[in-house]
Amino acid sequence: MVDSTTFLSGQQQRVSNPSEDDEVPSLPSMSHARYPAQISELLSKTIADAHARTCLLSTEQIQESFRKPHDLSRLIYYKNMAHEQLWLECAQKLTTVIQQIIEFAKMVPGFMKLSQDDQIVLLKAGSFELAVLRMSRYLDLQQNCVLYGDTMLPQDAFYTTDTAEMKLVSCVFELARSIAELKLTETELALYSAAVLLSPDRPGLKGLAEITRLSQAVIRALRSELDRNHVSPIKGDVTVCDAILAKIPQLREISLLHMDALAKFKRSQPHLEFPALHKELFSVDS
Repeated sequence: MVDSTTFLSGQQQRVSNPSEDDEVPSLPSMSHARYPAQISELLSKTIADAHARTCLLSTEQIQESFRKPHDLSRLIYYKNMAHEQLWLECAQKLTTVIQQIIEFAKMVPGFMKLSQDDQIVLLKAGSFELAVLRMSRYLDLQQNCVLYGDTMLPQDAFYTTDTAEMKLVSCVFELARSIAELKLTETELALYSAAVLLSPDRPGLKGLAEITRLSQAVIRALRSELDRNHVSPIKGDVTVCDAILAKIPQLREISLLHMDALAKFKRSQPHLEFPALHKELFSVDS
């Protein structure tokens, strides 16, 4: 069992009782808009702002890093890193990203109005999936490398001799690459992230009616944004929106692969200490 007073209360002030000066509009307050299009537009702007404020690097900073020459010594350093050290290094990087994802969730309209238990269920289930979505921003498709910290690394820098870990790395890169190839705008990626976060079919949720309502509003805004920016279908009559919503089951499979690989690694290295938030979100002991 997750103690609801641990990671969320540590990461979020005002979890259960957001104060009246909370600047994030909730959907009930937006429902007074005269037209559904106005609701979608306000929702898009609010979620895009939440995304921009919680991304560690802007698109411009990422593109600038793509243009820098590769540091061969850093590449050799990562390729020669011990298996245990690579896991801890990646866990620390992932935890840093997830701290930002929690801040993003807090700013998604309606999220803070959910029960604390439901907030925890959604974040535990969705945080790794949102991290993969954010990773798509850091992939340079031309060089087939990812910006990892301040270093451009190829996929094979993360390879180990473990088959479960190899499968995880390959699947994460493949999915992040397929999302990067769709050339989503930051607003579209923000709405996509919110749609994944607010999945009403996560096991253990209680407030299904409210989460479903939020989810449907976000997907409407996402579809509207994508239809406006991507007029042509990508293949046959498949739209970009169809394509990214169809990737949600793949995201879930990758999340399960991550938990499987992590559980196996922790069994082999029980003495290693992972970051507290990482342990809270990815508990493999239960």
